[in-house]
Order: sequence, then C-alpha cells, then structure tokens
Amino acid sequence: MKSSLHPWARRSLVTAAAAALLLPTGTLAAQPNASGHVEEIAGLTDIAAARAECGPEASPEPGLQGDVPADDRNSGRSGQGYRCNMHRIGGYSGRGGGISSVSFENCVYVGTFFPGNLLGPEQGVQVLDISDPTAPVHTATLNEPAMLAGTWESLKVNAERKLLVGAGAPVLTGAGLLSVYDISDCAHPRLLNPGPGTSLNMPLPITAHEGGFSPDGNTYWSSGVAPGLVSAVDLTDPADPRVIWQNLPGLSMHGFGFSPDGNTMYLANNFGGLMVMDISAVQRRDPNPQVRHLAHITWTDGWATQHNVPVSYDGKPYIFATNEAGSGGVKLIDVSNGADPRIVNTIKLEIDLPENEDVAMASAAGGSLFGYDAHYCAADRPTDPTALACSWTSSGIRVFDVRDPFAIREIAYYNPPARTGHNTELTNSPHALASIIGPPVLAAPTVVQTMLQGQFDMSQATGPRSGMLAFGDISTDWCFSAPEWRGNQLWTTCADNGFLALQLDSSVYTPPADQRSTMGS
Repeated sequence: MKSSLHPWARRSLVTAAAAALLLPTGTLAAQPNASGHVEEIAGLTDIAAARAECGPEASPEPGLQGDVPADDRNSGRSGQGYRCNMHRIGGYSGRGGGISSVSFENCVYVGTFFPGNLLGPEQGVQVLDISDPTAPVHTATLNEPAMLAGTWESLKVNAERKLLVGAGAPVLTGAGLLSVYDISDCAHPRLLNPGPGTSLNMPLPITAHEGGFSPDGNTYWSSGVAPGLVSAVDLTDPADPRVIWQNLPGLSMHGFGFSPDGNTMYLANNFGGLMVMDISAVQRRDPNPQVRHLAHITWTDGWATQHNVPVSYDGKPYIFATNEAGSGGVKLIDVSNGADPRIVNTIKLEIDLPENEDVAMASAAGGSLFGYDAHYCAADRPTDPTALACSWTSSGIRVFDVRDPFAIREIAYYNPPARTGHNTELTNSPHALASIIGPPVLAAPTVVQTMLQGQFDMSQATGPRSGMLAFGDISTDWCFSAPEWRGNQLWTTCADNGFLALQLDSSVYTPPADQRSTMGS
C-alpha cells in the first residue's frame, strides 16, 4: 500500500464534490411521518450528581465538581491532573487521540483529525495492541482515504461481525469516503472494500461526520451535520457497501442509538433533542423502505446532542442522551412509549449548573471552544446497568453509579494532566488545533439563558484568563471518546493525552458477571 499522500490530497475535493452530486433521491428519500409527536422542553436542570467520596490515594479537584480553576490552569497545577478512585496504568500518547476512537477485543483504533493527522510520521488510524495495558504496542496504521481524511466520530466496531468502519470527514462534514475492515485479527485489520467508498473513483453517495452500526452489523448508518443527511449503508456484503435509504430528518443530525432488534433508531438532533424513528423497513430490507417519524423532542438545557445509549431497567427501555455543548449533561429518557419519550433524570456536574455558568466562563476562558460538557458515554451492560462512564470535555473521565436510575451518584473520575505548551507536538489533537480560539463559545446559548434568568454574575465570569480571546492554551485536555469497559478498567482516548488505560478502585466498582460495554451503536 502506497504511503504517499499526494494523490489523495490532490483529489479529495473532487471526490467530495462528486459524492455530493451523486446523492440519491426518489425511492431512497422516504419522507418521515408528519404525525410524529413533537415537543419542546424548556428550563435548565439545577441539580448535580452526588460527589464521589475519594479514597486516600486521590488527588482531588480543589473546588467545584468538574471544574479546572483558572488558578490551577495559570500556575501549571492542571498539568498534574486530578484523580479520584481511578488511576492511569498505561497509555500511548502518539500525536494525540483525534476525536473518537474505538476498541475491539485487545485492540484500540485511534481516530484521526484532519489535517493535523497528515503532519505526523504515522499518517492514518493507529492500531494498538493492548494485550498488556501497561505497555500498548503500535501494530499497524490504516491509511486508506477515509482514514486520512479524518474519521471524526465515524470510527465504529460491530463485535458480532468483527467489522471496523470509518468514514472521511475532513472539515466537520465529509462525503463519499468509507472503508470497511475485517478485524478477526484485531491487531492487523484487513480492508474489505477496495472499490466503493475506498477507491477515489468510486465514492459512496453519503455525507459523514458521525456513524454507527445497527445491532446485527448489517447496516452502517452515516450522518452529516451540515446538512443533516442520514444514510443507511448495507454491509451484508462488506466488499460492496450500498446506500439503501437516505433522507434529511432535520437540519443537523448527529449520533445514534438503536433498540436491540434494530427496528427503532434514537437519532440525536444537533440543536438539542431526540428523534425516534421506526426503521424496521430498512432492517427488513423492504424494497423502497419507508421510515416513520414517531416522535421528536427538543430541550433548551444543552445542545449538540451527541449520541444515545439504549439500556433497560426492569425490562423498561431508556436511553442516556449526551449533550456535547451548553452544559446539558446526560439526559435519562424513558422511551417505553416510542411516540411519547419523557426525560426523567439528568446527570450534571456542579460546574454545569446554571448558578455556576459564570464561574465556568471564568475558568474555561482561554481554553478554546468547549467549556465543560459530556460527549460520549458507555454503560457497563445494556440490561440493568450498574455504572455509566462518560467522557467530559475538560473534566476528564467521569464514572457514575446508575443502579438506581433516579438516584445517580458519581463514584470516580480521572482528569488527565494538561499538556500545556505541547501544541506543536499534538498534530492529531483537535484541541491543539482549535486552541487558536480562546473563549468557550459553544457555551453561549446557556450563558444567555442564565443571564435572562438573573443567575449570571459578570464579576464572577471575568478573571485573569478572560482576555485570552485568541491563541488560547491547552490547560486541560478534551476527552471525547467513549470510555469502554474492560472489567475494572476503562479504555479511552483524550485529544491531547491519546490512549489511556484507567483502573477503577475495587472499593467503588465491582464488574457484573455479564459486563458488556455498550455505547449504543
């Protein structure tokens, strides 16, 4: 396989344009049922999950739960990180962890972020063998066009079929590129589709940003955020991926969750919300499949809903829905009536509460686009989960006891050491690249809401970092990837620190016998 990037670099824009022109219409663009229930939910949740009680080996946060104070950022203290009932046992920093990575068996696949991933010595998705979590080994690099173009949040695994898929998204949204790998030998993936989706002469008619598998692994769903085109790619024959349904459910769509039978999709709305869609016709492979829109709920407490993790308690279905921006935390939604989903709980950290938005602005200033927000979560099993682990931008990896879904409490966290001053080394880190911007602008909608409610104190929102309007530092890390469960360990990646193997204290977590890490797609 050629390692030169020049042919890809010359043709990437042509490929994207060609794919956009090839977008299917007609029978593949089934219209959602207009009778679906629509509801908007206003208001901001003002209760945080109970704090973790840290053991004697902890190096705890000094103030509000989840906060990295301005003084710690400016003094360099954040370079030591914070930990409570969880510690690092190994890692592989490379040149950064991209946005979203994924694991299978004893391997991890580190996502790429364009264009910085092209600047390092190993260009493409890094394959790591984690047989020994204390000493990961780099075994291969995947450098097909989709891998080089930036995998954003599209890199996903289906364990049942032992497939790895990634789609190319150079700048927020991409088009045309998708590669499928056999990971039976997880340390040495084998490309299955050298033609459609991989060959630059054979682009697939999709847009890409986020992706996910149906439970049976026969369908890979790809979504773009601008526009919010959602595509169902048939992988019955992985060598010949084909688009079998496509539509624009809304202006900007994000990630997915699926019911266990694959007939219901829980689609994240980037503007803060959830769409419930009956996709059984696609699952059955009906000719000209029609997708029904069952419900659409939106909320003002957080936005850029990232993905949805389906679980059940006592046989009743719920989803955990994460909000990537706006301090919305993680919503627990009762979806037992697919036509009438209901938010029944919200997981937040203290730094996300409306009363603390001013403090969050003061500490996050100069750290770039994001403040303190959930991104990806994974439950330790889909049925009656006992714990939920979430990546939390600038707050690290947070672990919650969710045995009682209505009395959720935090049990552990690990906020990795900031890599301040190492920007130029972290060419595959979106945080390092985005640090040309200083303020946490993605928090703006919630800041406005708290101002209107009289909860925002401008004197608390300003401080020694407030003038950092450009070329901000990386005084925290951005943790985006789902922390995946491996017994008492969590495997994840953060933008600056790369891959991390974390160990939970046995005093706070006992893995269930049927542990099965689940992130929804």
